[in-house]
Amino acid sequence: MAENQIKAMIGDVFNEIADAILTGDFGKKVRVGLTILGSEHGTDELVKGAELAAKKYGDFKIVLIGPKVETGLRMVEVGSEAEMHQKMDELLENGELDAAVTMHYNFPIGVSTVGRVITPGFGKELVLATTTGTSSTHRAEGMVKNALYGIITAKALGIKNPTVGILNLDGARQVERALKELKQNGYEVNFSESVRSDGGCIMRGNDLLAAASDVMVMDTLTGNLLMKVFSAFTTGGSYESLGYGYGPGVGDGYDKIICILSRASGAPVVCEALRYAASCAKGNLKQIAAEEFAKARKAGLDDILKALNAESKKPAVRAEAKKLEKKPVTKSVAGIDILELENAVAALGEAEIYSESGMGCTGPIVLVADEDYLAAVDVLFNNKYIAEKPLDCNRC
Repeated sequence: MAENQIKAMIGDVFNEIADAILTGDFGKKVRVGLTILGSEHGTDELVKGAELAAKKYGDFKIVLIGPKVETGLRMVEVGSEAEMHQKMDELLENGELDAAVTMHYNFPIGVSTVGRVITPGFGKELVLATTTGTSSTHRAEGMVKNALYGIITAKALGIKNPTVGILNLDGARQVERALKELKQNGYEVNFSESVRSDGGCIMRGNDLLAAASDVMVMDTLTGNLLMKVFSAFTTGGSYESLGYGYGPGVGDGYDKIICILSRASGAPVVCEALRYAASCAKGNLKQIAAEEFAKARKAGLDDILKALNAESKKPAVRAEAKKLEKKPVTKSVAGIDILELENAVAALGEAEIYSESGMGCTGPIVLVADEDYLAAVDVLFNNKYIAEKPLDCNRC
C-alpha cells in the first residue's frame, strides 16, 4: 500500500474520532467508493462531485478508486477501468466499502437499477423503477419485479409505505393485474392515484411531472430515457446536472450496493449519487430486499410471474370477432392492455356481445352498447382482460 494511502487512512481514523467526540456518535461511518475513470467530462468532474459531497455531507466517507489525483479524499490507486472495477468489487466484498458509485458496470440478469430524480412540476423526488440492467427478458414480468425493486429502495430511503404508480406503457395493464393479485394475496402494495380526474394507478405524463407516486414503474429502457431527460433537460442533454443518478442495482439475492452514473453525469449528480448510495447503505437496502422478496414469495410471486410468462408464450390468437349484428356502441370499458385488445373483442363476440375496439385518452378501450355493458364487464373481468370492475358497474 502506498505511503499516501496509509496517511489518508490514518487521517480518516483521527477525523472520525474527532467527529465522534463532537457529535457523541461513536458508530462507524458508512464508506462509499467512487470510480473515477470513464466519464465523458473527465476524471476531474467526478473528483469535483466527490469533493462537493464531502463538503456538503459529513455523515459518510468517500473513497476514490482510480489513477492518482490531487485531492484530500482517500484514494485507492489503479491503472485501468478493468482493474478499477475489480478493486471496487474486492473492497465491497471484504467490507472496506459499504456501497459504491460507478459507470460501465455489468449486472447479472435479474438485477436492475432504481433511479431517483427531482420532477419539475412541484420539485418532488420520484423513484424510477428501473433505469439500467435487465430484471427479466419478459417485459411484464420485468415490470412486476421493477415494482418490487422500487418499493425496496423507497423503504431503504425511509419511506415506510411508498405509493406505487405504473406508467401507461405496453404491458402496464398486465402488470397492474399481477400486482393487484399479489396485494390480494397479502403483499402490501400501496397504489397511487393519477392526478388526472379519471384517477387510477396507471400513470400518464402529467403524473411523471408532478411525481404523483413515490415509485413509478416502467420498463428499463423507458426508465433510462426518462432519467436522461429529467437529469439534463436544463442543459441541452450533454451534461446531467439534476437528480441522484441511475441508482442501486436491486435483485433477488443480490448482495452489493452499487449505484450507477451515466458518462454524461456532472459533478452535482455525482455528489447526490454518493449521498444516494450512502442512504441505501444506512437504510439496510440488502436486508430490506431479502425481507420484501420473502413476503412477496409468500404471497405467490413465483406463481404470478409464471402465469405472466405462460401468457406471453401463447400464440397470438387475434381471433376474428363473431359476426354479430352491428349496433350503436356508446359505453366504454377501459383498462385493457393494447396487446390484448383484439382478443378481448373476440371474447365478447363468443359471448354474443357486439363490441368495437378503440383508443381513449387514457389508452385502449372496448366499446359496447349500453344494454350489454354489465355483461361485457363480467366477460372481460372473468377472462382477466381487466384487473377490476369499473366503479359505475352496479354489481361491483
